[in-house]
Amino acid sequence: MQIKFCGAAREVTGSAHLITLEDGFRILLDCGLNQGKGRHVWDFNNSWQFEPSNVDVVVLSHAHIDHTGRIPQLVKEGFKGEIHSTHATRSLCSIMLLDSAKIQERDVEWHNRKLLKKGRKQGDKRPRVPLYTSADVAPAMARYIGHGYNKWFKISRNVEVMYQDMGHILGSASVQLRFKEGKKWMHVGFTGDIGRPDRPILRDPQPMDPMDYLICESTYGNRDHESAPEQSEQLLEIIKETCLEKKGKLIIPAFSVGRTQEIIYMMDKMENAGLLPRIPVFVDSPLAVNATTVFGVHPECYDDNLNEYLLQDEDPFGFNRLTYIREVADSKALNARKDPAIIISSSGMMNAGRVKHHLFNSIEDPKNTILIVGYCSPETPGGQLRAGRKKLTIFGERLEVRADIKVMDSFSAHADRQEMRTLLQNQKESLNKLFLVHGEYESQKAFKEYLEEDGFKDVQIPELGQEYIL
Repeated sequence: MQIKFCGAAREVTGSAHLITLEDGFRILLDCGLNQGKGRHVWDFNNSWQFEPSNVDVVVLSHAHIDHTGRIPQLVKEGFKGEIHSTHATRSLCSIMLLDSAKIQERDVEWHNRKLLKKGRKQGDKRPRVPLYTSADVAPAMARYIGHGYNKWFKISRNVEVMYQDMGHILGSASVQLRFKEGKKWMHVGFTGDIGRPDRPILRDPQPMDPMDYLICESTYGNRDHESAPEQSEQLLEIIKETCLEKKGKLIIPAFSVGRTQEIIYMMDKMENAGLLPRIPVFVDSPLAVNATTVFGVHPECYDDNLNEYLLQDEDPFGFNRLTYIREVADSKALNARKDPAIIISSSGMMNAGRVKHHLFNSIEDPKNTILIVGYCSPETPGGQLRAGRKKLTIFGERLEVRADIKVMDSFSAHADRQEMRTLLQNQKESLNKLFLVHGEYESQKAFKEYLEEDGFKDVQIPELGQEYIL
C-alpha cells in the first residue's frame, strides 16, 4: 500500500491524497482547488498528480473548496466512481461547487478580456478556459453518497470507512479507513481540517480511534489562538469603535460557510442581550445566504448550547437590522452609503467575491476598519494586509491602506497547535508514521518539533508528489 501527496503539501490549499492498495484499488482523500494566485496556481489546477480515470473512489472530509473544488473537473476528465461525504457536506457542495464554477467562469472571462486588451503582447498569450462550468456540477453531484457520523460503511470488498465529527464546519469529519489484510486490519486516518473545542454552533472535534498511519492538518502548527471568552467582547469593542466613535464602516471578509454564520450567531446573541448598537448589518454574499439555509436543515451537527438557544430564539441567524443581500445592485449600493454599517462579505481571503469591491471602496478611508477573522494565504490581499502592507493593488489600481486593519484569529475554524496536540494524544503509541499536510512549511516544521518534544515519533512533512510505502 502507498500514499501519494497530491495537494496541500507544504501549503494550505488544494487538499488531495491518493491511497493505492496492493490490489491497485485507488482511494482519493479530498479533491481540492488551489485557491492561491498566479501562474503556478493556474498550472497546478490544470494538471493532476494522477490519472482521474484511474481513481476508484473519492472520500471527502468536508465541503470547503480547497478540499472539494476540483470534483466537477475530476468527473469531467474521466472519474467514474462514487464520491462519499457526510450528509451536510453533500448539501453544502451542491451550492458551493456551483458558486465555484461561476467564479471560474468570471475569472477566465476577465483574464481573456485583459489579454485581448493587451493585444497578447505580454505574459500568457493563450486564452484560458474554465476548469469546469456550471453545467459540469450536476453530473458530479449525481455521484455523491451521503453518510452519517460514527458508522462504518464499505467502499470496496476489503475497505471500510467511518466519519467522526471534526467541528470545523457544518458536516466536517475525520476519515477513518480500515483495510483487511488476512485476518488483521490496518487503520489509516485523515483528520481533514480540525475544528476548535468550545466554539459556537458545532460540536467539539471528536478524537479518532488509534491509527497505524495518520494524515494530519497543520495550519496553525506554530501558534496558539487567543482565548474564546474574550472574543465576543473584543468584537463588540471593534464595532463600537468603528461605527459609533469613528462613524465608519466595519468590513468583515468572511468565508460564506461557517465563519459568516458564527459571526451572525454571535451578533444575534448580542442583540438579544441588548448589547448590539443600533447599526445596520449586511451579509453580502449569495452563497452565504444559501449556506445559512443549509445550516437550518442540518441540526444533527449542532452542539448542545445552540439546541438550548433555539428554545428561546428560533432563528439564531437573523435579527432586526440584519439584511441578507443577493442582488448585485443592492451590493453596489452599500458602497454609496455614508452612514455607519457592518458589512460581512466573502471571500475571507479577499481574493475573490464581492468583498473585493467593498475593500476597493473602503481601504483608503481612515474611518473604516477591515477585520480579518481567519487564515489568509500570504499572496492574497488578506495575507498582504495581515503582513502590514501599506499599499494594495485592487482591480489594477494601487491604493493606500488608510483604514484600520484588525485581526481576530480566535474566529479561526482551525485548531491551534495545543488543541491539535490534545486531539492527537491517543495516537501517540499506535502510530507508525504521522504525515503533516495543509500547512505552510515553516508552520509544519514548528509543529513537527512541537509534537516530537511531546513524544510523537516519525513525523513526516511530505513534498508535493512524494510517495510513501506503508
